[in-house]
Amino acid sequence: MLKEFREFISRGNVVDLAVAVVVGAAFGAVVTSFTNDILMQIIAVFGGTPDFSSLVLTIGDTPIRYGAFLTALVSFLIIAFAVFLVVKALNAAQSRFSRDEAEEEAEPTEVQLLGEIRDLLRQGSTSES
Repeated sequence: MLKEFREFISRGNVVDLAVAVVVGAAFGAVVTSFTNDILMQIIAVFGGTPDFSSLVLTIGDTPIRYGAFLTALVSFLIIAFAVFLVVKALNAAQSRFSRDEAEEEAEPTEVQLLGEIRDLLRQGSTSES
């Protein structure tokens, strides 16, 4: 069982997944800080407060905390937009690199060109005879 566990851990997919989780957590912290410390402060300039959690509607004795919902909604939209921008940039970079690789593969190599020249010379010498 220990041997199987060692094989499982040594697989590339597990290491890739671990790296993705760590980078994702770090990215999440950056986006959360960007949202709370920069964008919500900009919203505060126009709205008066960066945190809407204090907004409460009381019906009878029951408080309805719609402000907390608005804060969570704004944070979600900002984070979703940031993730969208990152994915869009990664897709653009990936398509650019794959296009460059496809162009490199499409270009004939020197060996192929020399082979084609040889074949044309052979065809030319047989048609003259």
